[in-house]
Amino acid sequence: MIDPTLFVVIVVILAWVYNFYNGMNDAANAIATTVSTRALTPKQAIVLARTLNVAGAFATTAVAKTIGKGIVTPDSINQLVIISALVGASVWSAFCTHYGIPISITHGLIGGLIGAAIYAKGVGVIQMAGVSKVFWAMIISPLAGFVAGFVLMVIIYWIFRKTTPAKVNKGFKMGQVVSTIFMSFSHGSNDTQNAMGIITAALVVGGFIDSFHVPIWVILGSAFFMGLGTSVGGWRVIKTLGMRMVKVRPVHGFTAEWSAAAVIMGATLLGAPISTTHVVSTSIMGVGATRRFSAVRWGIAGNIVATWIFTFPGAAFISVATYFILDIFI
Repeated sequence: MIDPTLFVVIVVILAWVYNFYNGMNDAANAIATTVSTRALTPKQAIVLARTLNVAGAFATTAVAKTIGKGIVTPDSINQLVIISALVGASVWSAFCTHYGIPISITHGLIGGLIGAAIYAKGVGVIQMAGVSKVFWAMIISPLAGFVAGFVLMVIIYWIFRKTTPAKVNKGFKMGQVVSTIFMSFSHGSNDTQNAMGIITAALVVGGFIDSFHVPIWVILGSAFFMGLGTSVGGWRVIKTLGMRMVKVRPVHGFTAEWSAAAVIMGATLLGAPISTTHVVSTSIMGVGATRRFSAVRWGIAGNIVATWIFTFPGAAFISVATYFILDIFI
């Protein structure tokens, strides 16, 4: 066993490293289309996304509670499970960010947590209610993102059908500043809570708090490191989402951001830890599909989806390997 104080320090460091990569990979969620349409410069977009990511962290802690006590049984969450889950999620996130692959950082953490807990205690530790919430959110939220993007784009096309494309794009270029604010806030409201949940679980395991409630310093720290990661920016991921998958104009960027942000905020208020990357990606696909089906580069989209599928087992494998090694030496 690790000394409780040292254990919490290790978890906090690992959780905030995880949050840094979360912000770095998911920077693309908030600013990819805004940068690609030149509605904002990269520096302006990052400053805006960073600020609103931090603000969004204070919206609610419902997702943190799902992560911290709703996926596996509380008695299965020991020191090595928490550490291994964070290592698995962080290593997988760092690898994918380096190669410009937009992934679900949230699902990486959940996969790491489930993998380590099952290895330590067996399959009986899974809480089906919480896992079902994650599963259905994983299925429904990308579909909702695609449909919302497609439908909203069709509505906008109809409203502005008599307006020249140049005028439409000029107006929506300014509108993208507002949509980026909403997108960044919604992203921060959901994804910052992953680290909050795991740190709070560690505080409970270490005996520093009696019940699961997220301390203010945990919220502040998680928000800060998410914002720091966003500041660095995953430029390869931004290029994949904003430039390679669909050719995006301001009106498309505006529509994709509003559609995705609405879906993400809805999930956040329900306490569902979803992949903001999934939602943003499918919203962009939905918007692109309104022009013509071939407007979406489905080969690139297929590679992104394949990575989504491998995130759970990939992070879980790394977390199990980490648990195995730590169990030998601790």
